[in-house]
Amino acid sequence: MTSAVRLVAQRELVLRLRTKWFLIGTLVIVAIMAGYVLLQMSFFGGEDRSRIGFAGQATGLSERVADAAAELDIDVETTTVVDLTAAKADLSDGSLDAVVSGTAAEMRVLVKEELNPRLRAVLTELSRQEVLTAKLAQAGVPDPTAVMAEANAARVDVTAIDPGSAADDQRLAIGVIMVFLLFMSINTYGTFVAQGVVEEKSSRVVEILLATIRPWQLLLGKIIGIGLVGLIQLVAIAAAGIALALAADVLTLSSVAVSTLVWGAIWYLLGFFLYAALFAGSGALVSRQEDAQSVLTPVTLVLVVGFVAGLNVMIVDADGVAARAMSLVPLLSPVLMPGRIAASDVAVWELALAIGLTLATIALVTYLGGRIYHNAVLHTGSRMKLTAALRG
Repeated sequence: MTSAVRLVAQRELVLRLRTKWFLIGTLVIVAIMAGYVLLQMSFFGGEDRSRIGFAGQATGLSERVADAAAELDIDVETTTVVDLTAAKADLSDGSLDAVVSGTAAEMRVLVKEELNPRLRAVLTELSRQEVLTAKLAQAGVPDPTAVMAEANAARVDVTAIDPGSAADDQRLAIGVIMVFLLFMSINTYGTFVAQGVVEEKSSRVVEILLATIRPWQLLLGKIIGIGLVGLIQLVAIAAAGIALALAADVLTLSSVAVSTLVWGAIWYLLGFFLYAALFAGSGALVSRQEDAQSVLTPVTLVLVVGFVAGLNVMIVDADGVAARAMSLVPLLSPVLMPGRIAASDVAVWELALAIGLTLATIALVTYLGGRIYHNAVLHTGSRMKLTAALRG
């Protein structure tokens, strides 16, 4: 990297990292993710959490109920109730979900509205076991407890011919999130490159800059600087999301998440360099910010259509023919391939081919984008035609 390119890149990096929108935008996204994780915890983590009070003779059942609930992954918090009047008040304000009284054979449960179905099943089974144990004793069975233990140990052995797991859902979720982050980052920071080019043209700053450095140095420095800003934000957001999800037990596949983050960073760089040259060349065709959208639309459209179509195909079957084919298309690979890496098992040859094709396309696009930029960056006035910019 020449000193001129390094200076331009450093200027873009420092200038944009110091802006309020970068810090605020990053914090807002992290805050939204934190809120989403907390929402997931409240919906799914607290769904089976029950606070149960035990009164009178039922006090001795608290430990057995907690153990039985734990076997079904139901989080139960038990407490002793002395005053039933106070317990009713606790039921009304939500401090307690149920109050159990009576004996195991004749159990009575007091609730505000309705009893959690899974907790009802636990209490019902416990009551049935108590009745059955008593009947076995009446029938003269020497050791009713041993008979009940043997009956409770009976299990149904289930074998699935096409097993699935929650891990598959987590992998798909990680892949979808990474695809979305990559799409947003490449599109956002690619647009920043184009806006920067147009801004320098409209203010005539580019004329001063090109008096000391070459067009390709200015373009490359701008792409590297803005690209690094995008990479820093992408990694910060993704890392914060992974940390939040792991801390909240929403995510258990830490190795998959970290691997996806690494591949996401690699593919972000490939994708950004691929699209940044197109965005820069497109931005160089106009001299006003008002005209920029018209020249950026074709580039953005390719990215958006590829993202929407590819995401839907990946959700249906990340290892299907359509997803595999689309992830090998250079203009789509940077967004879709990291998602496939997370959601399925990508063959080494597919990954190598996708990287090779993307690098070749980057070389071609950089040449064309650089040529357009070189020939159009000093053009002022009306929009320059693409054919004229390519001819020079």
